[in-house]
Amino acid sequence: MLFLVLFILFVYVFFSVTITKLHKVYLVLHFAMMLWPLCQFAIKTTENPQFQLFYVKLAFVDAVLIITGWFLFTISLTDQLHLLRKRVSLVLLVSALFITLGVIVNPNGLFVLPMYGGYIQRSYGPIFWFMITVMITYVIISLYIIYLALVSNNTPRIKKQVAHVLKGVVVLTAFILLDVFLNVTLALSPVIPGMTSLGISLSAIFFVIAIHRDKVFDLVTIAHQDIINTIGHGIVVLDDNQHVVEVNQPLLPYVNFIHIGDHFNIEMILPREQSTSQFDVFLHTYREQPLERAEIEAFYPQFNIYTKIHAAPILVNDVMVGRIVTFQDMTELHQLIDEAHLQNEILQERNLALIRIQNELFQTNRKLKQMALTDSLTGCYNRHYLTQQLEQEVMKNMKYQSPFAIFLLDIDLFKSINDNYGHLVGDIVLCKTVDIIKKTLRQADILARYGGEEFIVYLPNTNQLQANILAERVKSTIEMNKVAIDDGAYFVSITISMGLLSINNSTNLNTNNPKINLNDLFESVDKALYQAKEEGRNRIVSVAI
Repeated sequence: MLFLVLFILFVYVFFSVTITKLHKVYLVLHFAMMLWPLCQFAIKTTENPQFQLFYVKLAFVDAVLIITGWFLFTISLTDQLHLLRKRVSLVLLVSALFITLGVIVNPNGLFVLPMYGGYIQRSYGPIFWFMITVMITYVIISLYIIYLALVSNNTPRIKKQVAHVLKGVVVLTAFILLDVFLNVTLALSPVIPGMTSLGISLSAIFFVIAIHRDKVFDLVTIAHQDIINTIGHGIVVLDDNQHVVEVNQPLLPYVNFIHIGDHFNIEMILPREQSTSQFDVFLHTYREQPLERAEIEAFYPQFNIYTKIHAAPILVNDVMVGRIVTFQDMTELHQLIDEAHLQNEILQERNLALIRIQNELFQTNRKLKQMALTDSLTGCYNRHYLTQQLEQEVMKNMKYQSPFAIFLLDIDLFKSINDNYGHLVGDIVLCKTVDIIKKTLRQADILARYGGEEFIVYLPNTNQLQANILAERVKSTIEMNKVAIDDGAYFVSITISMGLLSINNSTNLNTNNPKINLNDLFESVDKALYQAKEEGRNRIVSVAI
């Protein structure tokens, strides 16, 4: 049963998230976790001592993988990859290979011996206790790494992940040590089965929570990676501890000594042959005034290039969380300046090229901003944008006593579309529905995805009668429309349920806290939508304030 639980969690993670490096590390660890309860079950399915010994050895070889993988996963999740130096990696590898070899060979029964003619009950030797000692050492180191992550200046998101890992570490360690104490040290009879397997399953649940909570950020990271690798400038991204987080592809040929996880030393990337007052000012600004931008131009004789180095802080809510250092190749510009009196036309063309680069950077920034405001599937605004916009709109409507309306709509029985036609068709239905709503709404109206198959619309300067007419138009248009699938091979018809909230008198709202107003408005319109569903769906329930 515990194996099935672990298998279901494995399938859930594999199919529900975008697989990144962190997910790959976890999936390898989770697969190793699955083998332990399976081997424990297999031992009791045969009376042949040789098969029993094989399953025992396989289980403890798998335990070595769990211990090592668990340690590596903790390092990856806490963003402490710089700890994996060559010596540390060598110690990990040698200790794991030594224990694995001892388990497989079992010389003179130094690992395990049978009891009562089989290995269902067994006694353990020095190799087993060495393995337990290594495990306890890894636990202590892991707890120390987690402690450093919790007391550091990491973001709340990372600390939340680390807290989940801490729970998993404590639960897994507690159950393993309890299993060893009761069933090995005290040698209780009969043996209490499944304790380590239960600990593995519970810790896996904590790990799944920790790695799955930040799925949106993984997607954003992938998108950012694609963008920065297409920019012609070299880019190094640092965290708040000056550790390298990212190096883009255009820069790698020139700084192959910089690796992700390394501590970044700005002096290492400056040419040693040059030492001027400008370099001193740059270094002083970089070290002593981290919130200020620092810029300098340097010549690298080994590459015969001029490079502009620009260091800027990354701020979140006016708090510095890292730095971005960009490298812009200025060699061509210098050549153009040197030949300006002979090649004026060429200089103008180069200037136009620089303008195009600036436009590309502007477009990239615009795309990044658009990604933060819109839903990636449907292209309409996301809930975060609508909430920010409504806070301003509600205050403005209260000031000028302007009527407005909000309606929340939900696609009826959308789950059955996914179940009958698949999630790809479900995504098509969502996108087509958004297209229909956009065509029906007015230019000033704001459409946003509220969550899942729910969408919310803000109607400014709209009284209750106008809102009812527009809501009926949206409902009937969607109901009459048939979504073509596979180039018209078949069609899917849908209906919607809608809660409509009209605000004709803004004086009833809280003038001091717009967030409280929004929460109240969202709660009211959500209740109206719920009532529409309860009354049979495909209808509109309207309320007014």
